[in-house]
This record gives sequence, C-alpha cells and structure tokens, in this order.
Amino acid sequence: MSVTYTEVRCKYCNSNNVIRYGHFKNMQRWWCKECQRKFADNDALPGMKTPVNQVASSLGMYYEGMSLNAIRRQLEQDHQNCPSDSTVYEWIDRFTHQALDEAKNYHPHVGDTWVADETVLKIGGKKYWLIDIIDTDTRFLLDTKLSYNRNRNDIRELMETARDKAGSTPKHVVTDGWKGYLDGIELAFGADAKHVQTDPFNNKGFNTELIERWHGTLKDRTKVMRGLKDKESAEMILDGWLVHYNYFRPHESLNGKTPSQKSGLKFKYANWSDVTNESKPESPKVKINESVQIRDILKPYPIRTPRPKLTRLSRMPRVKNLGMGIVREHGRQHIIIGSPHWIAPHRAKHGVGITRRSDR
Repeated sequence: MSVTYTEVRCKYCNSNNVIRYGHFKNMQRWWCKECQRKFADNDALPGMKTPVNQVASSLGMYYEGMSLNAIRRQLEQDHQNCPSDSTVYEWIDRFTHQALDEAKNYHPHVGDTWVADETVLKIGGKKYWLIDIIDTDTRFLLDTKLSYNRNRNDIRELMETARDKAGSTPKHVVTDGWKGYLDGIELAFGADAKHVQTDPFNNKGFNTELIERWHGTLKDRTKVMRGLKDKESAEMILDGWLVHYNYFRPHESLNGKTPSQKSGLKFKYANWSDVTNESKPESPKVKINESVQIRDILKPYPIRTPRPKLTRLSRMPRVKNLGMGIVREHGRQHIIIGSPHWIAPHRAKHGVGITRRSDR
C-alpha cells in the first residue's frame, strides 16, 4: 500500500520533536520540545507571520512602482492579509540587503559604449540629482548615484564605480549637453574613453533614442521613491532597484532576457522568491512517498504480563461488632476478620490468612 505522510519540523531548529499547540485564527500551531518555541503551520519564515510567496510578491510590486499602500491593498484582496506599512518596508529593507550582498560578487561583460543620464528627485522636501550610467549592448545598469548636485566630482565617482563594476573602460560615453560630464569623464578615463555629446539635431552617428527611453525608465523608477524621508533610505532603495533591473526584470529589446543574462552572468537568484527562500533554514515539511507493507504499519503491541487483580470486599454482616467473610484469591480461600468493612485480603503461609484490625 502506498502511504503519503507529512513530517512537521520546527522552523527554528529543524527538529521533528514537536507537538500540537492549539489553533489561532484557524491556523494550527506547534510547540518544539527541543528549542522550546512555538510556530505556525504555514510557509512563513521564523519570526514572521506572512508566507514567503506573499513577501516575494510585495518586493516585486514595490520595485515595479507600486506604493506601500497599494501593496497592502493587493495583499488584502488576494490573500486576506493586510500588514502595516512599516512591516512591508521591513521586508524590503531586509531582503534588499541580502540581494545586494550577493550582487557584489558579480562583474558583467558589457560593451564599449555607455550612456549616462540624470533626473531630479525630491526626498524629504529636498532636491537631489539621480545620475545613472548604462551599457548600450546589454542594457546593464552599471551604477547609480544620488547627490545634491551634479558637478564633475560626482560624475567622476560615478564613472570610476562603473569601471570597477564592469572591469573595463568604455570607448565611448554618450551623454547630453551638461558641462559636468566633460570634466568628470576626462578625470575618470582620461584619453581612453571618448565623450560623445548628443542632441536631437546632431547625434554624430549615435542613437539618442536609447537615452530617451532610459529617461522614461528613470521616471517610472522614481515612483518607488515617494514617501522617503532621508538620503540613506533612498540610496538603499536605489541599489535594490538596480538589482531588480539587472537580474530580475526581463527586457523586450533583449528578447525576454535580463541584462545579467545578456552579459553572461549566472546570478544565484532568478527572482525575489529565491531571495526570500534563501533565508529558510530548511523546509519545515518534508513529504515522503514510499510503499510499505501493512504488517509494517500495524505492528502488534508488546505482550505485557497482567498485574494480579485486587479483590474488593463487599460489606460483611457484623458479628459482635466484627466484620467477617471469606474471599477467594487465585484459587485460595482467605478468612478475613476485622472491624472495618473494607479490608484487603492477606495471604497466610498455608493459604489461609487471619487478620484482626482493632484500630477502628
């Protein structure tokens, strides 16, 4: 007979020494005897209440431009789960750092023509410049920089970081007519890279359509920046969007591939679901399918020697204030004499016991 069973394990220590611990909101809870912790019977990570698939969906929706309130409404509509804004932001902060730590170990193989562009953001009531640089062949976003201004030092730092990321120096850097690019590119690359300034009337052989499309992509990305109060949190979200754009977001111009796939990278994660599942110590439920015999399932209990039964005396008629009776135990007769009405039989040496109780 084929039997399918599910083994429940602790989310914290992976032990199977668990017992049921009641229900809460129609959810089975368990208690681990090893680590002395309780956990819910769902697909949530240790210390979390929301399943990992909902957390991964929230990350994808956020980096595609949805606000925190819109994500909450979507979770409530689809899964009857309505976390707070701070909870959703904690998910974004936690798993974004995890993806960033992994992305530091990868260096893409890009082309020799890069495009730089900038746009304006307002964070905490202040004006910031967001500067980006992208490869034209693979559409790989090499780096982003958030600064108070866009002078040559900011441009130089952006170019140097992009060169360290790619491991090579481009032959051409295409920008608009902003003067800060002229000195910044020369300070970073010297004569190794040629600065190409484009405009709608004279593109000098380079297509300006990529810059315009990328500028629209930048505007779409700024939707996730709404509500941020400080520069530090904004930089974290920008770095997370860089990972989302390069490794998880397919491009129509790349035939449905991501920039990382186009550049020859094999990233550890294919989507945000892989990032969230990485934090799982091990699956708490392991399903095992195997064929077993009936005799292996219905094993007889071990034979135990039965204990001797105790004889309980009934009320005996009183004879001169004494209770008297004859009982039989294991084939032997016993004469019981005593004042109480309830006396356990006593066995004498030759099978007959005489007991006298005068304490009552």
